[in-house]
Amino acid sequence: MPDIRRHITRDVPVAHVAQTPDQVIAGLRGTNHHGVGTVFVIDGGDRLLGQVRLAEIFAAAGSPLSLDRFVQAPPVTIGPDTDQEDAASTAIREQLISLPVVDGEGRFLGAMPPHAIMQVLREEHVQDLHHLAGIWRHTEDAQRALTEPPVVRMRHRLPWLMIGLAGSMVATQVVAGFEATLERHVALAFFIPLIVYLADAVGTQTEAIAVRGLSLTTGGLRRVLLGELGTGLLIGLCLAAAAAGFELLMFGQPGLATVLGVSILAACAIATTIGLMLPWAFARIGWDPALSSGPIATVIQDVLSLLIYFLIASAVLG
Repeated sequence: MPDIRRHITRDVPVAHVAQTPDQVIAGLRGTNHHGVGTVFVIDGGDRLLGQVRLAEIFAAAGSPLSLDRFVQAPPVTIGPDTDQEDAASTAIREQLISLPVVDGEGRFLGAMPPHAIMQVLREEHVQDLHHLAGIWRHTEDAQRALTEPPVVRMRHRLPWLMIGLAGSMVATQVVAGFEATLERHVALAFFIPLIVYLADAVGTQTEAIAVRGLSLTTGGLRRVLLGELGTGLLIGLCLAAAAAGFELLMFGQPGLATVLGVSILAACAIATTIGLMLPWAFARIGWDPALSSGPIATVIQDVLSLLIYFLIASAVLG
């Protein structure tokens, strides 16, 4: 995970705490800084004391008071080793124009200006899109994605697809293990694509939310998990009712309708849990959360959904 060192700049408005508003304004006149909405205030040892909005300095023009009467402690600071995605997420969460950077002793090193924050967000977004699609590629290669030789593109995509192939083989074994149930109730086979698709679709939605949301939320994992589980169950109930009604209309088999409804409800709950917990687990061990959101999560969801479907069918239909 790249840190923010390449994004730090000292070309931001900085003033000494002993200066008056007029002195600050005079010092800024004729200069061209990044993120001019905020003036960072330092002491004689270059330690960051806080910040003052430029609008407040102009409002106090003519005042003999020094900046120590106006300075506000910065809401948050980061170190030079902070991961760039974490830094950009912090800036958004704290609603900061520029993100101040300090060393271990609180000395002001510079700031991450607005254009750098936007650049990082774009880079991370592109990288997450690649990972969500099961493409292994570094962010700096993104612009060459459509111009590289086919062999190079294949190397970026094939590893995750091989994982998907292995998972498909496991799913095939799951279906084969219930061959006797399928022979007795052939109609079960008609709904396999429906079960797999709904699990994948619900899981993909949750993964997309988790990949971005876990870095921005302040509510904690438990609150996010409970909220997503509740959402997954509500979605599952709606989909289960619709699918069971369709089965009754087309086949008129109440037992199969029950199997279908319960299986979809369980598959949606499991897909939601996996879609949230896998990115969280990846983040905890220091991997990009988006890595789990393509073939890995899909494979697990497919296998578990099919297993649940046939277990319920065996219990209900015999």
